[in-house]
Amino acid sequence: AQPLQLQPGKRLILFNKPYEVLSQFTPDQPGQATLADYVNCPGVYAAGRLDYTSEGLLILTDDGALQHRIADPEHKLPKTYWVQVEGELDQAALDVLARGVQLNDGLTKPAQARRLSAADHPGFETDEGPWPRDPPIRQRAQIPTSWLELRIHEGRNRQVRRMTAAVGYPTLRLIRWRIGDWTLEG
Repeated sequence: AQPLQLQPGKRLILFNKPYEVLSQFTPDQPGQATLADYVNCPGVYAAGRLDYTSEGLLILTDDGALQHRIADPEHKLPKTYWVQVEGELDQAALDVLARGVQLNDGLTKPAQARRLSAADHPGFETDEGPWPRDPPIRQRAQIPTSWLELRIHEGRNRQVRRMTAAVGYPTLRLIRWRIGDWTLEG
């Protein structure tokens, strides 16, 4: 595969998209937060999307060829997510996620899945997550939460949320940490 390179004179922005911000520059409804509230760089566009209720890495560029290569599922650029789920995640669920999960639109491709904690990742500041979310996730006193790192090579609509729900662990918080070689670290 050809390496992803920015054309000379073009711009690339790695943006940590907050919760409840659209990954576009114009709102769908009045009052919605958009990229325009955070990025003042005319001519750049998001390479791919990130759900309104998801957080994390969004790449913006004015390099159309690079934008296409990043966003196009044909190039199978891996994406790594940090996922806070409801419940105490078990190995059986991680094994199913790694083999592929049957969803209503077919079997997902195999993924890399592992538990995540502050002890094993430098960007993961505490076992509560990498940074506080505003507003915080809903907490249920009798139900614990756990975190996993999920690396996928496809990008179906709301795929990570549907995968964790299919193995019995609904997603509470979803953060995209990495796209290809680009990461939020630092």
